[in-house]
Amino acid sequence: MKIGLVSPYDLAYPGGVTSHITHLYRHFRDAGHDVRIIAPSSRPEESGANPDVLVCGTPTSVPASGSIARITLSLRLSQRVKSILEQERFDVVHVHEPLMPMLPITVLRFSTAVNVGTFHAHRDRSLAYLYARRLLKRWFGKLDGKIAVSRPAAEFVSQYFPGYYNIIPNGIDLDYFHPDVQPLPQYCDGKSNILFVGRFEKRKGLRYLVRAYAALKVELPNSRLLIVGPDGGLQEGYERSIRKAGLPDVVFVGYVPFEELPRYYRTAQVFCSPATGQESQGIVLLEAMACGTPVVASNIEGFASVLTHNEEGLLVPPKDEDKLALALVHLLADGELRRQMGQRGQLTAQAYSWKRVSQQVLSYYERLLEERADPALHPEKAPTRRGGRSRWRSLLPRMPRRRPAAGSSR
Repeated sequence: MKIGLVSPYDLAYPGGVTSHITHLYRHFRDAGHDVRIIAPSSRPEESGANPDVLVCGTPTSVPASGSIARITLSLRLSQRVKSILEQERFDVVHVHEPLMPMLPITVLRFSTAVNVGTFHAHRDRSLAYLYARRLLKRWFGKLDGKIAVSRPAAEFVSQYFPGYYNIIPNGIDLDYFHPDVQPLPQYCDGKSNILFVGRFEKRKGLRYLVRAYAALKVELPNSRLLIVGPDGGLQEGYERSIRKAGLPDVVFVGYVPFEELPRYYRTAQVFCSPATGQESQGIVLLEAMACGTPVVASNIEGFASVLTHNEEGLLVPPKDEDKLALALVHLLADGELRRQMGQRGQLTAQAYSWKRVSQQVLSYYERLLEERADPALHPEKAPTRRGGRSRWRSLLPRMPRRRPAAGSSR
């Protein structure tokens, strides 16, 4: 099968969607498929070193829902996209966040393959979807199949674009994330370690964890807070507040390479993610669970979809530092409970292996290709008549629109 994986985001910058695409690429290749990645890149020479990566556009940083989206806003992508599609002749074009500007929409405009879209985001609302819905419906209609990474993600996008969404989650790399890794010796000094992993963005809720840690430090003075993640411009403010409060044993580790993350999870007695919302699934929770580390997290939709309260960890109300502190103290004080939750977390994480997830995606491709080849096998998709005209286009291969020649019949 010839597969094109399209990302709207900078391939050279780490992020959930780019990681998702990279893992699908590797597993599809291992399964014997011919795969290309189409994405913008801020380091085109580095990204383009892999002949399967087709760089398309230069990314620009754009504020988006409390985060920064690194996407290409170029209006001159058409020729490059058309050339790629004509040369590669994909069986399936899989566009991630398919309604993002500009690359995904441009690909959908010209693609005649079976088009699949994966929706990753979960938010309370989207002004872009709300005000541009009529325009975006045109490109949404070019999707032969739709995937959402979680039920909350499906519920979010279906507010604006109703339809059937196949729920196929993000995966985790169980070759890296497992309990048989060595903890970091510099933090194995008898102190209880609480770990936070994430970008320094307001929606990640780090400020609530710092406040909760200040309270629990009184009860459990032999504890430490490890903060892992790239500085999004807020670290200096956190450090200043911590110094002013005289709060000890807070370590800002900074960015950690993917390969080193499992050792941090294994070093921690408890992993904590106090995000306030807009999390579609909670990959960091699953990574911690795969390493056998119990979790304390906010009780938000994306997290509750992968973690059950009192099973793999504890869920607490978002933005409530008092209950967050109580949950952390409860787990840190009970080693047997941590062990039991850690074991249950490992079992839960097995269902999210990339091998399993990638096979689910491939099976969906095969079903869509079968529907394209023989629509009679799926009578529920038979053409309907509206306004006296048969709507056969959904059953035929996607073809570019052309004005009929003079005197021709159609």
